[in-house]
Amino acid sequence: MKSKAGYFIVSIADMLFLSLLLYIFCVHGRKLLSDCDTGYHIRAGEYILKTFSIPRHDIFSFHTPPIPWTAHEWLSEVIMAVVNHFAGLTGVVAFFSFVIALVYYVMFRVVRSYKGNIFLAVIFVMLAVISSQIHWLARPHMFSMLLMVIWYCLLDEYQNGRKDRLYLLPPIMLLWVNLHGGYLGGFILLFIYSLGNLLQFAALRDERGKAHMEKFKKLALITFLCLLTSLANPYGFHILLFPFNLVSNRFIMDHVVEFMSVNFHDGLVFEYVLLLMIAIFAVSRKRLNVIEIMLVVLFTHMALFSVRYIPLFAIVTTPILVRQADSVFAEASCGFVTFLKRKAEGIASIDASARGILWPVLGISAIVFLVSSGRLSYYFDPKVKPIAAVEFLKREPVHGNPFNDDEFGDYMIYALWPNYKVFFDGRSDMYGTARMKDYYKIVSLKPDWEKILEKYKITWIMYDTGSPLSRYLMERKDWKLIYEDKVADIFVKNIPEYKSLIEKYPQVKLVPSEDDNQKHDE
Repeated sequence: MKSKAGYFIVSIADMLFLSLLLYIFCVHGRKLLSDCDTGYHIRAGEYILKTFSIPRHDIFSFHTPPIPWTAHEWLSEVIMAVVNHFAGLTGVVAFFSFVIALVYYVMFRVVRSYKGNIFLAVIFVMLAVISSQIHWLARPHMFSMLLMVIWYCLLDEYQNGRKDRLYLLPPIMLLWVNLHGGYLGGFILLFIYSLGNLLQFAALRDERGKAHMEKFKKLALITFLCLLTSLANPYGFHILLFPFNLVSNRFIMDHVVEFMSVNFHDGLVFEYVLLLMIAIFAVSRKRLNVIEIMLVVLFTHMALFSVRYIPLFAIVTTPILVRQADSVFAEASCGFVTFLKRKAEGIASIDASARGILWPVLGISAIVFLVSSGRLSYYFDPKVKPIAAVEFLKREPVHGNPFNDDEFGDYMIYALWPNYKVFFDGRSDMYGTARMKDYYKIVSLKPDWEKILEKYKITWIMYDTGSPLSRYLMERKDWKLIYEDKVADIFVKNIPEYKSLIEKYPQVKLVPSEDDNQKHDE
């Protein structure tokens, strides 16, 4: 029987969870709100809760007729709206800090289930943590990261004959398909494990081959059940087409930053993880099986294709890398390596004696205290978001159709909807290629850009201060600047409708106060 003292021992998994939770919330928290998509997700969730309906057409832009909208993240948006209602943006940051910390807590537990060298487990999970920070945001895709690591764990433990809990996959898929479009990752893993077993059956043709065929049959059945449960969503089978329609849209893939390829000039840790992976595979005598090969090749390709897939690459490759590195480490026999092995065994023994969830609960309690007491608060950064400009629009209503920066559109939805509607926001997939091209023609001042403004009946513009568009409008007599700060400029068309505003602000030199910048978010 384990000693009661085990309840007070901090396991490495607990330490990892606590460290990440406190670091993300207390240090990295502002970065979780670096993307204003968080704002429109909250407002969408509020709309769903208020109307008890999930929108099928756009509610945030002025485009008519309303654009068809597949709100595939509706359940995530409801959760975000509820958290925001009770704890504001600070609560949203705390909630996603918890989700992110939980992802790597579960990952570490998965890696340790192989009983390898505990030092290697810590090193490679930490490399996964550091390389994944690039896409840590308070947005629905964090739910996909959590469910991906759980899904992967269930498949891998079944494949390796440890536990058979595949019955959990269909209910997880029911949740996942309503949380985020990343549910496709679950089907990708199912396909790889199914195909891997089928290939091994074809290659072996003996008793081992028959075992792989049995696994293939069960995985095929589970895949079918998951497909059926995935249809339990507001959009039926159409939701299954959504991820394919998105990734097949080359214009979106080439123009939305998070879908673009990795820029190795940024000095990403991902580059070194990739090189380390190649080196380990080169020196390890342990052969990768066909499933591991497919997982490594596919998710490495995805990470190189789009920066947003780097966290998924880390989730999938980390257990494989730890097993391969452990094989290399086990074969080494020098004195220092022997010393490390002994130390690792001792630490693993102490770690195994830890019991309960006392320390994670204490960490979560500390975060709840910080949120409820107001000792730490988060809001969108007024240095890069149009917070002061939005406060101006509240004081001085500007009617008509706006043209806006897409990131500004997200914040406008959060802070001004339904009194104002936008031209464009972060839902690029909904707006489609044609409107995206129109958007980029305007911001790039390409030929006929003014005709596009006329096409959409644009009468005022809120755009980045110092941008080519803003500088050009400054020189035009048919557009007048009525607001200016270090983040955003607001121009109105020189027409009678805006005469009073133009006369009121003939020489704009506004320097909003710090209180104005933070008033709305607080």
